[in-house]
Amino acid sequence: MGRLPTMDTITASAPAPSGETPRRRTTPRLWQPRRVVATPAALELPHGKAMLRRIEAKGITVERLSANRLVMPKQPDPRRAYAEAKATLALVVAPPTKLRLQPIPPSADWRFDLAEGCPAHCQYCYLAGSLQGPPVTRAYANLDAILGNLAAYLGQGAVTSASEARAREGTTFEASCYTDPLAIEHLTGSLSAAIAHFGAWDAPVQLRFTTKFAAVEPLLGLAHNRRTRIRFSVNARGAARYEGGTDTLDARLDALRKVALAGYPVGLTIAPILPLPDWEEAYGGLIRDAADALAGVPDLDLTAELITHRFTPISKTVLQGWYPGSDLPLEEADRVRKMTKFGTVKYVLPRPQMEAMRLALTRTLGECLPAARVLYWT
Repeated sequence: MGRLPTMDTITASAPAPSGETPRRRTTPRLWQPRRVVATPAALELPHGKAMLRRIEAKGITVERLSANRLVMPKQPDPRRAYAEAKATLALVVAPPTKLRLQPIPPSADWRFDLAEGCPAHCQYCYLAGSLQGPPVTRAYANLDAILGNLAAYLGQGAVTSASEARAREGTTFEASCYTDPLAIEHLTGSLSAAIAHFGAWDAPVQLRFTTKFAAVEPLLGLAHNRRTRIRFSVNARGAARYEGGTDTLDARLDALRKVALAGYPVGLTIAPILPLPDWEEAYGGLIRDAADALAGVPDLDLTAELITHRFTPISKTVLQGWYPGSDLPLEEADRVRKMTKFGTVKYVLPRPQMEAMRLALTRTLGECLPAARVLYWT
């Protein structure tokens, strides 16, 4: 199977100060799944019915399954099976295990899921090898139960709840570990509901999510009460070829400015930091572009999270099966072998390179975006 199809974009030059290369403004892309299915249990719930109406109003046919088990058609070609799964959205009920929240250091106190799976085609996807079964995007219909469960975790946690440096964030809840919630928001409405829930929650709490997409208009008028931090996952322009199916860097930076002007706390998730040949200039340019996008934003509340590229033997196998023509650097000989806290193997950048990158990126952040609080480097 050849190159995966991508959606067309419409671009127009944006004005730039004299002597600078103009950034390109790009119309945000909206994922159009080729197949949408719904389980009977999902369609019994209010949010499941709301998602059904939302999707059908867009002219998309929803296939109503006869049972609550999701089964993909068998395909002899694994690449075709992958492509079909990636093009499928399923409306399902989250299992009870999803209501037992897990800590998610160093990002947040707790992880909760509005969905599982992502329609993007990132060649370094960290979910590869982590999620079981075909990579179908599953949107959860039992949203009321998911949001209602969060109060039991208020004041608990070991990342922000117990941190003097980050105490002002309150109890933090990460919603983008296993999905990109903005990528599917036009189909689900789940993210807007979560933002409204946190905005009305009169407690020291914060909803956090990160995205590679830019269709933020539905979020701009919500009563968020600054209890949601929207972070944009960004990378150097030289890494764009690894991020298929996502919005362009310029579109994300335009969206970053929009939500910051709408009063949201915002963030940059610079990830994964890759050993590009010109990495210092490439990531310096990224930070300068972000500073340009945020220039003049009043009351800016900005964080930065810096995550270097790593992979596991399992994720390497999965990714090379999904993207056999990729030149993503996955040579174990160029990395350092480490053990995770779960007793599994991962390969990370050598310490001297990691340290050089950390010093260069944090220095440029300090120079170009002094308002940014660097939460962690990993």
